[in-house]
Amino acid sequence: MSVPSQTVSADPFDAGWFQAASQGLDPDGAGLLRQAVDWVREPLRQAQASTGEPLDSHCAAVTLILCELGSDAQTRAAALLAVQPVPAGEVARTDPLRKAFGPEITTLVQGVRALLRLGEMAGRTEGDAGGDQKEMQRKMLLAMAADLRIVLMRLASRLQSLRWYAASKTPCPPAFARSTMALYTPLANRLGIWQLKWEMEDLSFRFLQPDTYKAIARQLEEKRAEREAFIDAVVARLQAALADAHIQAEISGRPKHIYSIYNKMRIKHLEFHQLFDLRALRVIVADERTCYSVLALVHALWTPVPEEFDDYIARPKPNGYRSLHTVVADAQGRAFEVQIRTRAMHQFAEYGMAAHWRYKEAGARGGQVSASGEYDQKIAWMRQLLAWKEEGGAAPAPEVPRGEGHIYVMTPQARVLELPEHATPVDFAYLLHTDLGHRCRGARVDGQMVPLSTPLRTGQTVEIIAAKSGGPSRDWLNPQLNYLASPRARAKVRAWFNAVELQQRIAQGQTLIEKELQRLGKTAINQEHLAQQLGFARADDLYVAAAKEEFSLRQLDQVFREPEPVAPQEDNARVYASDAGSVSRTGKSGVLVVGVDSLLTQLARCCRPAPPDAIEGFVTRGRGVSIHRKDCASWAALAQRHPERCIQVAWGETGQALYPVDLSIHAQDRPNLLRDLSEVFARLRLRVVRVTTHSRRSLAHMAFTIEVKDGAQIRQALDAVNELPGVQASRQ
Repeated sequence: MSVPSQTVSADPFDAGWFQAASQGLDPDGAGLLRQAVDWVREPLRQAQASTGEPLDSHCAAVTLILCELGSDAQTRAAALLAVQPVPAGEVARTDPLRKAFGPEITTLVQGVRALLRLGEMAGRTEGDAGGDQKEMQRKMLLAMAADLRIVLMRLASRLQSLRWYAASKTPCPPAFARSTMALYTPLANRLGIWQLKWEMEDLSFRFLQPDTYKAIARQLEEKRAEREAFIDAVVARLQAALADAHIQAEISGRPKHIYSIYNKMRIKHLEFHQLFDLRALRVIVADERTCYSVLALVHALWTPVPEEFDDYIARPKPNGYRSLHTVVADAQGRAFEVQIRTRAMHQFAEYGMAAHWRYKEAGARGGQVSASGEYDQKIAWMRQLLAWKEEGGAAPAPEVPRGEGHIYVMTPQARVLELPEHATPVDFAYLLHTDLGHRCRGARVDGQMVPLSTPLRTGQTVEIIAAKSGGPSRDWLNPQLNYLASPRARAKVRAWFNAVELQQRIAQGQTLIEKELQRLGKTAINQEHLAQQLGFARADDLYVAAAKEEFSLRQLDQVFREPEPVAPQEDNARVYASDAGSVSRTGKSGVLVVGVDSLLTQLARCCRPAPPDAIEGFVTRGRGVSIHRKDCASWAALAQRHPERCIQVAWGETGQALYPVDLSIHAQDRPNLLRDLSEVFARLRLRVVRVTTHSRRSLAHMAFTIEVKDGAQIRQALDAVNELPGVQASRQ
């Protein structure tokens, strides 16, 4: 990139500099730039940047870079004003700046200062940051820039710092060069500012790998004269042929950049002499038809290299890039590349919204990702801003996209995190770690204590103050108090309270069970075994059932009661009543224990089997065989713990016996919902023996226990209930 060289002078803002820096500005713009120079001349004198470079000469050089890019007067003025040094411990005041230069320039200055702070903090982790973290930092940089001219100023400043390290022969810190490669060159690439991108890459590469850089530079220099003579001869021959064909065209050699050469050699595993495009031409013509005429002429003059031709005009790249690429060889076999495109194609590739970075950085997927997000809209907006100079008009003023839906904040260690818009320090704490969120009691944002409901903004640094133990507040779940914006954090708070509620129920139920056992004089009994005898997988499940009054304490007495002698029955006696009695009342399950006679059986309450469910048996202590459905979770747990007590069972002659089954119903709470459900069961002549219901946030959750003869009646009941609008039923 060619930038007017600055004459060595005691005053970097001398007349020669001002003439170069105000190029392209109208009198008002030049006056604004002069006002900015007068404002900073004295404060910048003798001041140094963090790199050691004099601040006045740094600002002067940055302004020249921005001038070369065609930036407006406000951008050039803000670049001078943004780096005014502030005494330690003080905050930069913007009131005088706003009064002197207005709100637009003040906003630009504030943005540049914020990005400088971000760069300093992110630079701590750039060398060790992973790919996701680097991308997060790039997104944060763009998100912080309400006006993307701020990013342009930051890129120009970084380039000037690299130039200063090279020119002054001051050793460049490796971390500085690495952060340039990780954060700034990808941004320049995405914004299409190739001049800045290539130079920053070459300079950073020179500082990071000096030996490799010098080796490639030496090879380029050794062949430079030969290569230039070759290109001059090729250009002369092509110009003559184009003149004979009456075709007007601009022909130029393509500049080669050392880092891009190194990258191509590394990625494609090529030697230096194997690179086709070390010798390369670009031909720019008036229209698309002429592109193909020039292509035919090039192929007639030199021999095309097989498989080295790409027609991106007929088949544009997914991002819209269009051009003809071909590789040809002369009579001595020396290959060179030729790119042919129209002026419009060239401008589109250099400054348009083709987003050339997508197929450079995303690999094979290339531009298949559309630029539809707010992040990409900002990139497109910036490219439009850069293109106004080529259109010959005034700078456009497109509306900057707002309301991105995400913010980017940093930990004290400069790790960048993405949060939903309006997120608070509590959201931030839960994103870091669930336990930290539970123990969050306060927060510092940019060093200042703030309430936990404070909405965070992109670019802020957040530090959480946590207690050693404890849990969240129920206020955090109140949407009116705005403590949480993240659904993920809200779910974690709910899970904590659900766990607390479960523990409370367990403790409450355990107290009830232990009191009842004390009354029965059975305090020494193993409660885990007792729970299994009662058909529960664990004692905790028994405690919860007791606390929720889903288990009657009277059943404990039955466990310890001696079974009454059973009168002998004839061989053909039936094990169930001949009428339609409920097995829950008769105690006669209709289940046969395979290979064993006269064993007491009972249907487990946890899964309530009914014919023709696949069933399994479990031998309890004192209560015979407990019958479970084969898919019952409690049965699976019991079988894993005591496989020796599992027994094979099957349904016998069930006749007209009725079996209680549990149906779980979820519905939108509304008037007469319970009546409608009851009518369904009445219509099907099904007896409802138990109903529990509760509502929360307009949702009703119900558990119906009904008595059925078999699985067909269960399916019939579910189908009928599911036909009701807004109702979903399933078997528990």
